[in-house]
Amino acid sequence: MITIVGCDGSPLPQRAMDRLSSATLVAGGRRHLEAVRPPAHVRQVVMGDVAAALDQVGDAEEAVVLASGDPGFFGIVRALRERGHTPEVFPAVSSVAGAFARAGLPWDDAVVVSAHGREPRTAVNACRAMAKTAVFTAPGCGPAELGAELIGWDRTLYVASRLGMPDERVTRCTPAEAAARSWAEPNVVLAVHGSADGAVRTHNQPAAPPRAWTGDDYRHRAGMITKWEVRAVAVARLRPTLGMLVWDVGAGSGSVGIECAAHHAAVIAIERDPAACELIRHNAGPASVRVVEESAPAAFAGLPDPDAAFVGGGGLDALDGVLARRPPTVVATYAALDRVAPARRLFADAGYAVEGVQLAASRFADLPGGSFRLEAQNPVFLLAGRLS
Repeated sequence: MITIVGCDGSPLPQRAMDRLSSATLVAGGRRHLEAVRPPAHVRQVVMGDVAAALDQVGDAEEAVVLASGDPGFFGIVRALRERGHTPEVFPAVSSVAGAFARAGLPWDDAVVVSAHGREPRTAVNACRAMAKTAVFTAPGCGPAELGAELIGWDRTLYVASRLGMPDERVTRCTPAEAAARSWAEPNVVLAVHGSADGAVRTHNQPAAPPRAWTGDDYRHRAGMITKWEVRAVAVARLRPTLGMLVWDVGAGSGSVGIECAAHHAAVIAIERDPAACELIRHNAGPASVRVVEESAPAAFAGLPDPDAAFVGGGGLDALDGVLARRPPTVVATYAALDRVAPARRLFADAGYAVEGVQLAASRFADLPGGSFRLEAQNPVFLLAGRLS
């Protein structure tokens, strides 16, 4: 049996104390062991080498692991679950929640990233991109390093050091001030834009970069795919983000919907061909895309209303059915010129302001001797409509 006890400087709950009394092994950082003072008869393991310590935890008859704050939030719970354990967890206040509380700021609209065991660039760019970011710091990506990378960006930093300890401190400073000094550890950094005044906003959690538009690396049937040049424009018009539902109608390979899912939008891919539906599921991989195997517009019955829709197949009837559901943004593509004018009229009759563009790309194609030529792609007409 493994119990994980979160520590935030407050007295431990009685249930946690009971587990410590009956434990055969207690593991944790040196400061946690010194603060909790397990019973003398209990074997103690200092978690310097985490993997070695967890080996001993797994072999113990009854183990308690001491961890900072909420162990399920960028904490040790994940490592134990990956080893096949199902620990019981007694969480404390996470250091991120504690830091925002000490700073007097709301944090339901904050992005939280960790620099532990990760490329620091991700944490830095999250601070640059988002209005309110919390960073679990790590060696090489602490307050000074983050401050140095944020000089020139309109950010105020709050450095919360040694939370829950007698000498805890929260310092408000500029990036340049953070870069110019050393900081007590452990610490958490909050990076806040000047406009982040407490208003609730929806955001993307940048846990991982979106899948790159590297080309047509999706499986498809006989070229039935929205090419990457068109896909880039379509996704830019759809503007997928966390909190949105996107329909991908006549999905084919599912490439547009999958790109939207990579930007954290919820996606429903609607496709009548069973073989194509299997391709969508394969191409989506771990991305969360719901596949509806039915013809449009009949497939729309019973589906939740979309915030944006892409119509890549299904003809004018599919577009008409989408417009009837009134999503704020609709993008449609056509290879056949004779469908463009009727589609534009459908947009206008439904009350949409519509813009159109012909996309005609030419790709580089290699020639003998190291030279290359231009290989023209079939032109595609893209219509983008927004409710007036």
